[in-house]
Amino acid sequence: MRGTIRLKTGDITKEPACAIVNAANSSLMGGGGVDGAIHRAGGPKILEETKKIRETRYPDGLPTGEAIATTAGNLPAKYVIHTVGPIYRLCDGSCPDLLAAAYRNSLRVAYDLGCRDIVFPAISTGIYGYPKEEAARIAKSTVEAFIQKHPMDVTFIFHNPQDMALFQKATEENH
Repeated sequence: MRGTIRLKTGDITKEPACAIVNAANSSLMGGGGVDGAIHRAGGPKILEETKKIRETRYPDGLPTGEAIATTAGNLPAKYVIHTVGPIYRLCDGSCPDLLAAAYRNSLRVAYDLGCRDIVFPAISTGIYGYPKEEAARIAKSTVEAFIQKHPMDVTFIFHNPQDMALFQKATEENH
């Protein structure tokens, strides 16, 4: 079995996948963008679990590039994989490695949970300011490398067709 990569527009909180990825902040307490939408749609169960994780495993917050799983609460997914992408203006030369780690660790957590499908937003490209074209190339190459060894179906979901087209164009160019 081989893994696949799909691109689509839509709302990540409505995806009936085994796992959806939350582009979280390190506090894991919800926030804006995708993070806020997932917490609002998923209900209080997600926040209860992230609070426990903060109390037991990550009292200082989830480190950039790491990933953890919680229930999906009221969402149609089974799990939410929370990962913290890099803040572009603060990560200097480590930005590509940290962004790749966020994708790779999210995939690993989902795979270890038995998931064979996962849905990603464009991690770090919103308020965290990562240039979308560079982020797209890192996301695609990281996912391709992972699914060659661990077959999974991966969907990248975008809020609008313009961002999806930008991702597609950036990942088709030679780099």
